Amino acid sequence: MQIAIVLYPGFTSLDFIGPYEVLRMLPDAEVRFLWHETGPVHADSGVLAVAATHTFDETPSPEVVLVPGGMTSAEHARDEKVLAWLRQAHETSTWTTSVCSGSVLLGAAGLLTGLRATSHWSCVPLLRTFGAKPVGDERIVHEGKVVTAAGVSAGLDMALWLAGEIAGEERAKAIQLVIEYDPQPPYDAGHLSKAPPRTRAAATAILAKDMAATGQLTTPGRLLWDQAVRRARSGRRR
Repeated sequence: MQIAIVLYPGFTSLDFIGPYEVLRMLPDAEVRFLWHETGPVHADSGVLAVAATHTFDETPSPEVVLVPGGMTSAEHARDEKVLAWLRQAHETSTWTTSVCSGSVLLGAAGLLTGLRATSHWSCVPLLRTFGAKPVGDERIVHEGKVVTAAGVSAGLDMALWLAGEIAGEERAKAIQLVIEYDPQPPYDAGHLSKAPPRTRAAATAILAKDMAATGQLTTPGRLLWDQAVRRARSGRRR
């Protein structure tokens, strides 16, 4: 079973490392890290680099597609080659999935139209732009073969759920035990509904700082503009 994980400069490492550690333990799993070319791809920290093992052209029809999020998601959601590959791979995939703001790329590719979908809390409203039905209170949202996970850590939950669907509950439980995934966080501020205003403000400030550091503050606006232009041109054709 071929599992294709899309890497792009500026990805968030936990978005894909967690799911990778789960999915690589599925029977007959062949995991590929994809980008335009092989070689190192840097995370949004600017420090960690992961090697892309294969190109998009070398991987036309994986069974599982996984798109992580990151500070640069909106930028790469304007990359027509990435979007074209996602559309092509989705035609034959068994599962098309995303973690965090990776759902922005699925949306930009037109794969979320009319579907319920989630993302990182900061990106959930953006999904409506792509014709999706945003969901902000579920960690995993699955509609047919499209599965979207909420922010960052939700990728582990999604991957374990997916492992159960692919290989059965017992295998998924065994994988859970192997990675000793038994979350008992010391704080209870992991969702907007639980976080007090001061915590929300601090989290928003951290995100804004990271967006500025990666030069991404204006990118979501450009993505929204692109979508508006597409809708206007489509309307004229009718």
